[in-house]
Amino acid sequence: MPLFDCGSFNIEVDEDGFMQDTGAWNQEIAGALANAEGVAEMTENHWKIVNYLREYYLKFGIAPMVRKLCKETGFSLKEIYTMFPSGPAKGACKVAGLAKPTGCV
Repeated sequence: MPLFDCGSFNIEVDEDGFMQDTGAWNQEIAGALANAEGVAEMTENHWKIVNYLREYYLKFGIAPMVRKLCKETGFSLKEIYTMFPSGPAKGACKVAGLAKPTGCV
């Protein structure tokens, strides 16, 4: 299993960089993953998306559909792509410490 360097420690990730143990996630890991995804700074808006994704995932065991993510957070898909250049599934879910979403390529 590949390891991702988070500075003071390493985490196990799959071949696409998604965390293997979602319970090990914290804000330090999120920042390191965000940086690796091309997000220089995590703003309040970034955290709104990440926190929504984590809460949904912990409640339902899957990532929300993109339409639901946009509706519940109030951000358009274009705004999410601006915040997370690799997109809501590959980028935002990875930063949120979720498993790789179904259908994510």
